[in-house]
Amino acid sequence: MANHFVKASFVLTVTEAEAEVLRKIEDATGILDDSGFEQDELAAAYAALGESFTSCFPSIEADPFGGFRAIFSDPDYPRLGFSLQVDPSDGSGRCKAWFYGDQVDVETAALLIQAAARSALPFGFEYALDCDRLRPGEFGGGYVVIREDGLEFAGSSRLLDRAIARGHHEGVDGYVLVTRDAEAGLLFWNSHSGFGSLAGATVFSEAEAANFDPPIADDQPEWLALPAPLN
Repeated sequence: MANHFVKASFVLTVTEAEAEVLRKIEDATGILDDSGFEQDELAAAYAALGESFTSCFPSIEADPFGGFRAIFSDPDYPRLGFSLQVDPSDGSGRCKAWFYGDQVDVETAALLIQAAARSALPFGFEYALDCDRLRPGEFGGGYVVIREDGLEFAGSSRLLDRAIARGHHEGVDGYVLVTRDAEAGLLFWNSHSGFGSLAGATVFSEAEAANFDPPIADDQPEWLALPAPLN
């Protein structure tokens, strides 16, 4: 039987307050791992983690740890799948937080950073897919971009398929949303100001474009691929 690995190692810089929350993550998972807690004891243990922790992971309905459980792929079995080490302050009010492991739950790591390390956003990290047997299709990697309003994932296999499928002259560096106006001609979408000039257009990644709900316009908006930058 082959063993599969999701490997990652990265560091981000956080505030001292955020560092304090990250240092309590292991305590929180330990509490949830102890099935001997009654409901009132669980609530007391949650409150004892402090206001900084509870504000990042608010309770949900009757479960004081509901917000914390929500970052895990299996809320009933909260396991990080990676090690988390937080250094002391460097004297500037900032601390380094190290994430590493070979069974990393990528989405859990991303959701944890999004909830507890907002000063570091936007942030992203790469991960590697590995196997202890040299079998085709078992290797690769990917990345996740973490923003306050969402996560963006992409994998090397998808990027490879995309690169093979397009011609050498179709190097895509992003997408813009365009509509046609009878008087102004082509108009390009800006997420803050609406349709306008190309110079102010919002550039979307492939994943962002796929999940974006185009605004209603007189002419049905269409996606245009941007060419790769000139070398």
